[in-house]
Amino acid sequence: MASSSSRPAPACEPVDDIVLSARDVAKSFGSVHALKTVNFGVYRGQVTTLFGENGAGKSTLMKILSGVIQPTSGEIVLEGEPVRFASTTDAQRLGISIIHQELSLAPNLSVRDNIFMGREIKGPTGIDYAEEARQTRALMEELDEPIDPLTPVEDLRLGQQQIVEIARALSVNSRILIMDEPTSALSATEVEVLFRVIRDLKSRGVSIVYISHHLEEALLITDHAVVLRDGVMTAYARRADIDLEWIVRNMVGENFDLGSPPTGHALGEVALSLEDVSVADTAVPERSVVDHLSLEVRAGEIVCIYGLMGAGRTELLECVAGRVPLSGGRVVLEGEDVSHLSIAERIAKGLVLVPEDRQRDGLVQTMSVGENLSLASIKAFTRWLLTSGSRERGVVDESIANVHIKTDGPRAEIGSLSGGNQQKVVIGKMLATHPRVVVLDEPSRGIDIGAKAEVFKLLAEGAAKQGLAVIFSTSEVGECLSIAHRIVVMSRGHIAAEFGADVSKEQIMAASGEAVVA
Repeated sequence: MASSSSRPAPACEPVDDIVLSARDVAKSFGSVHALKTVNFGVYRGQVTTLFGENGAGKSTLMKILSGVIQPTSGEIVLEGEPVRFASTTDAQRLGISIIHQELSLAPNLSVRDNIFMGREIKGPTGIDYAEEARQTRALMEELDEPIDPLTPVEDLRLGQQQIVEIARALSVNSRILIMDEPTSALSATEVEVLFRVIRDLKSRGVSIVYISHHLEEALLITDHAVVLRDGVMTAYARRADIDLEWIVRNMVGENFDLGSPPTGHALGEVALSLEDVSVADTAVPERSVVDHLSLEVRAGEIVCIYGLMGAGRTELLECVAGRVPLSGGRVVLEGEDVSHLSIAERIAKGLVLVPEDRQRDGLVQTMSVGENLSLASIKAFTRWLLTSGSRERGVVDESIANVHIKTDGPRAEIGSLSGGNQQKVVIGKMLATHPRVVVLDEPSRGIDIGAKAEVFKLLAEGAAKQGLAVIFSTSEVGECLSIAHRIVVMSRGHIAAEFGADVSKEQIMAASGEAVVA
């Protein structure tokens, strides 16, 4: 198998195969060296996958290649000629587009307007909205997502918004397409469609740069693998020479798992009880996305909820937290019916939610790390509209230490943190309220394997062993087999099966209705 010591950098491979390359590229932000003399090549008509932990420099390198930012030193070479991109418009004009990890859509605009924003199709009398709608509908059909072009983006679920982001990039007819975490919010079916589109693009000679924290999934589509670590390229290999162990070893220096169910403590009384819960579909109110579901979770227990997209996982967790209304049944917290309480009142009672979309629902982007951490527990250090700065600092400093957030300090911008550390801020914010039940919707979305291990360790050691009831949802079957004492499989709004920690991946997938790949 290839390793960083035995294989050359991609730039050392036959140059005839490379359409775009970074040569000795470095990027510094003040005293922080995000990239340190990186050489990276994009192969013609193939998928080059870039692996690395959060903060390794992947997104920085991709932003340089797509014209979002300029390198501090080094050069970009396109088709053998040095180029310099002053903006993304320059890069797009030369056929390079990027799908960013964090969605960059305008939620108040329609799908059509988002796809053609800034490059509207002109007709004899102005913008040709009909032609834009026709092309939008064709893109949606290509992606097997029958979304009306006039639908406001804010009305779409997260996975559908990701599809719109992908459609916008495809509409430019790029020859080099950079995909930064394109599947982070997609269902298994949607991922299959995206991979079909990628294979079709390859057949047309389009080069793909693919970044993903879903390692097993990325292995299905990649032709070349490159690993970045601390701003340095540590390994390169062709697909035939690598496996999952090779990726993990070169990313984090060791092969490790995501943990195991915490032991050494007795489970307590029932902390959360869902009694015959139903949630109506907002689009079709007569249909239930959660249908007469009952579930109990004990203090000190970790329960994983697994299911395919559309199974009702997110709707269930959001109704528990009070974000969506119940259409039937009760949510009971430590013996008290909290179904009628608001989100704030449920937090005060000890029931908190870490939402799926941390950027939109979990963080305030204009606030600092410290302000985000203290936001949910602000009442604890506020009297008569006056805030105690010393008590707030105590809460913030304790959260940073307990949740192991890597930051320059409480005043650092939240956007300066890696995805994994931003997720720890959201979790730390909720733990600062001293909850009894912690509900997490896809807590590992968009974070690397090392950060996942840290988050799961936090839930096991810092939550469950302290007597908290923990419920987390996931669409990655491998994560079910990490720290959960019990695995609940949902399908079409119902509980399809329940398993202990000794279940196999195949059993979980079969219960969810997912096809098991041999």
